[in-house]
Amino acid sequence: MTDLLIYDTMSQLKKIFTPIDPKKIGIYVCGITVYDYCHVGHARTAIAFDVIVRYIKHKYGADNVIFVRNITDIDDKIINRAIENKESVSDLTTRFITAMHEDFKALGLIAPDHEPRATEYMPQMLEMTRRLVATNYAYQAMNGDVYYKVRAFEKYGWLAKRKLEDLSVGARVELNEAKLDPLDFVLWKQAKAGEPCWDSLWGKGRPGWHLECAAMSTDILGHTFDIHGGGFDLIFPHHENEIAEAEACTGKTFVNYWMHVGFLQINQEKMAKSANNFVTIRDALRQVDPEELRFFVLSGHYRSQLDYSLDQVKLARASLERLYTALHGVTIDPNTVAAKDTAFEKNFLAAMDDDFNTPGALAVLFELAREINTGKQDKSAKVGALCRLLLDLGAILGLLYRDPALVLGVTKLDAVDSKVQDLIKARDAARLAKNWAEADRIRDELKALGVTLEDTANGGVQVKRV
Repeated sequence: MTDLLIYDTMSQLKKIFTPIDPKKIGIYVCGITVYDYCHVGHARTAIAFDVIVRYIKHKYGADNVIFVRNITDIDDKIINRAIENKESVSDLTTRFITAMHEDFKALGLIAPDHEPRATEYMPQMLEMTRRLVATNYAYQAMNGDVYYKVRAFEKYGWLAKRKLEDLSVGARVELNEAKLDPLDFVLWKQAKAGEPCWDSLWGKGRPGWHLECAAMSTDILGHTFDIHGGGFDLIFPHHENEIAEAEACTGKTFVNYWMHVGFLQINQEKMAKSANNFVTIRDALRQVDPEELRFFVLSGHYRSQLDYSLDQVKLARASLERLYTALHGVTIDPNTVAAKDTAFEKNFLAAMDDDFNTPGALAVLFELAREINTGKQDKSAKVGALCRLLLDLGAILGLLYRDPALVLGVTKLDAVDSKVQDLIKARDAARLAKNWAEADRIRDELKALGVTLEDTANGGVQVKRV
């Protein structure tokens, strides 16, 4: 098996991926805080990790990977939105969890093996908090909240490469602030009147956001697991705080490989609900096909920034059509075996082994498509096996799962009405007579009827409805 290189945010190096247990590879990805519809920035992160998980499953075996993606269903934003909407927190989160599942299904995301909700893991969060207080990593303040004592954890700031003295610059303790240090963060909040709450040693309350993921991930995957990821914006403070909580609690390395997806930008600014510059997934999918959005995301490396615009996503349509055109017209028997030991497959896998280089992998798919097109012209017997290879490699990226004829809008000649058939025959006659002006006139007439013609390399014609 060839080595897989993964860029690790902690070391800032590409490292050879060495699983703790190749038959039990643990991957945890921070999921959605469900107080609104998911936007395409969420889609970028979700699609990136969907492909990462797909490839690791392909390389190590699907049954040997445990993929966890959590749901944050209790949080300040959730409570505030429920109050604004005059509905219960439960009704709000149920509605948006359903919407999230609809959006993710539309995007073709594989389902996680575990999808823990914060509200289901209160015992684990309370036990982690108890241990941190007992070992003097946390304390209950005068206002009743429990805070993590940041300066007690020597490694704090290692992930984000920030020093405590730099974090302290400009920090001030407010007059009503109960924290011992402005850097300390909350583990357990005292409940306000009317808020959802749970019993604890420190009174009725609810967990801090960072505690949720630390408790859920270690409970499902163990004290040390392979990969933890999310968006670039989660490096600090969320993932930094998770490390402080988990490692102080267990005394063990929390995660071996940290992975983060670059920002999706709109108008050169990070897309975010707080900036009110976001496009929801469902709004985007009213204008583009889910596979086009996926292709657009994969056209950039997962760690790079990516600029979103409708025009950019629509460009993916033409690229996808090039791949589907190669597949169109080839009958692929279900028993057809993919071409073996090709340079295409080796180069595709080499690109993916290099920190999931999807732009490089897509380039290989286009090279393979060109080879297929050449084989179709030459009536090569290898075309079926090459098409099967294209489909298999595409599936690793979650692409090429539709009927080529439907994607291309291709209609068989006997499926169009008689008037269109007569015009097509008249155009063929005009071309045979080299009456190009008449052939062009007929093409324009067909276009006015909602039909376009594309001349194929073998001298045939593809009819498309527009």
